Amino acid sequence: MTSRNDRAEGVLLGTAAGDALGAPYEFQPPRGAELPVEMTGGGPWEPGEWTDDTAMAIAIAEVAATGADLQDEAAQDAIVSRWHTWSLTAKDVGIQTRSVLSAAARHAPITAVAARAASADHHQRTGRTAGNGSLMRTAPVAPAYLDDEDAMVTAARAISELTHFDPDAGDAAVLWCCAIRHAVLTTELDVRVGLRHLDADRRALWTARLDDAEALRPAEIPNNGWVVAALQAAWSAIVTTRGGGPAHLRAGLDAAVRAGFDTDTVAAIAGGLLGAAYGASAVPLQWRSRLHGWPGMTARDLVGLATAIQRPGATSTGPTYAGYRTDALVTHPFDDGVLIGGIGALRKLPAEVDAVVSLCRVADADVPTGMPHVEVRLIDSVDADENPHLDHVLLDAVGAVEELRAQGRTVLLHCVEAYSRTPTVAALYGARVRGVSGDEALRAVLDVLPEANPNAVFRDAVRRLGVAT
Repeated sequence: MTSRNDRAEGVLLGTAAGDALGAPYEFQPPRGAELPVEMTGGGPWEPGEWTDDTAMAIAIAEVAATGADLQDEAAQDAIVSRWHTWSLTAKDVGIQTRSVLSAAARHAPITAVAARAASADHHQRTGRTAGNGSLMRTAPVAPAYLDDEDAMVTAARAISELTHFDPDAGDAAVLWCCAIRHAVLTTELDVRVGLRHLDADRRALWTARLDDAEALRPAEIPNNGWVVAALQAAWSAIVTTRGGGPAHLRAGLDAAVRAGFDTDTVAAIAGGLLGAAYGASAVPLQWRSRLHGWPGMTARDLVGLATAIQRPGATSTGPTYAGYRTDALVTHPFDDGVLIGGIGALRKLPAEVDAVVSLCRVADADVPTGMPHVEVRLIDSVDADENPHLDHVLLDAVGAVEELRAQGRTVLLHCVEAYSRTPTVAALYGARVRGVSGDEALRAVLDVLPEANPNAVFRDAVRRLGVAT
């Protein structure tokens, strides 16, 4: 169940990561392999800032997290109201979406009935309501219905139609939500699992479209502002890249951005599905530490929102760790700019610390302010299912410490008791700093943390990854 939760959290986090990665390159032509793809920001977007794709998805997720059934009119009223409020100050809103929301809001309060009527009217007048604006935001519908696929299909199509009346938009939302749900439940990437929910003629049409996507590179699919091409480009980015796990997530999003033109949307669509298959733990910490956007949220908040969808209506400010021995705090034996300890050190932060790397869940009240804070999903367990990307997560955590130290910061590296996770990451960091074996580095760490005792799987990882250079 833990890894399934990780994958459910990956849906929103993957969407936002793809969105922010693609934002700097929007409207540009396909990006050659010689050019970088980085989360640098550009135009109105700060580095790591997500765009309207994720903002609209968050509005759906917020309503789902209350426990509301997204099929219900009241839930959809809440969604369109949130969209309209957001649109009034948003940096960017899709032309069709803004038109529909503005028309629907003429008779306040805005409702789903009014939005759907405005969407239908827009379609009748223009014949053009098959933009990718409903597909880009659809990902959170899937984790809200992991136990009821039919209800999810109904909700996905209904929410798509609030702004995008064309059946292509509804079909795309259904297919992608079915693929996301299937990935969360099974880890498998299969966009065809939802075809059975389409009428026979539409099923044949979409089968041909998916065949075309699999035969082309993302950059070879034109007009990705059209919902069909956007889905095809996102699926092509996934199936034409390889690696599995975090490597596949990075490669797939890189390929999606290189498709050019509507880069943030294609990458956001791909990110929702890749995140569902590989989990939040597969999203690089370098990206997670930068992610932010409307309505004043960070990657931590997205994970919390995804968790709330799985436990709708429940409230939690985080773990207290009452009864644990949390007061450990020592200087790293190989680097006096790194302090290693328990969560008690976070709660009584030493004055010299100006960056924190947390290897355990942290309560809201314990989140440090005014300094970088990196949260790592690492479970103290010998069960491989609990840490599906163990090597990636460990090395990513070490990389986060290295990056913060390169900035001249004094880092607190901690878990709950500094018993298993902290000495493991500290040893791997020490092996790289000193150029010694993982075993030697771990012995040095345990000398200063004599009550620590990393589990057997972590010890093997230190031995495997901490190779002397």
